[in-house]
Amino acid sequence: MSTLMTDLTVGDVMLSPDRIPVVHESRLLKEVLEEMTRFRLGIASIIDAEGNLAGIFTDGDVRRMLLKEQKPFAALFADDAIQHAVQNPTTTQPGEKLVDAFRVMEEREIWDLPVVDDTGKLVGLLHLHPAVKRLLGL
Repeated sequence: MSTLMTDLTVGDVMLSPDRIPVVHESRLLKEVLEEMTRFRLGIASIIDAEGNLAGIFTDGDVRRMLLKEQKPFAALFADDAIQHAVQNPTTTQPGEKLVDAFRVMEEREIWDLPVVDDTGKLVGLLHLHPAVKRLLGL
């Protein structure tokens, strides 16, 4: 493994909060989907009033929700996002070695890891594609 790979941290390659969908936990599910579409990412981070990560909502959650819920799709749009979010998601921190975060992503078969500080505040997102581009020098 190259020295570059072993030296990089999550903070070196993570996307900052202004480059990812971040919504407050009381926002409607429809608004979360709009933000996910606007940023062209399959994930939205849901935060509480203090900016702490309360959950995540992904494209996969949409599919699972549609199969599980027995109400019209339009009615789901009016639900609070946090109702359908994965609460207590797997996270990482900016100082964690990138290779270790990649191992977690591989083990859990996920493309994204929310990045939080020591207090649980959302500080970014480790998204696989930009991280790989950085490693390849693209």
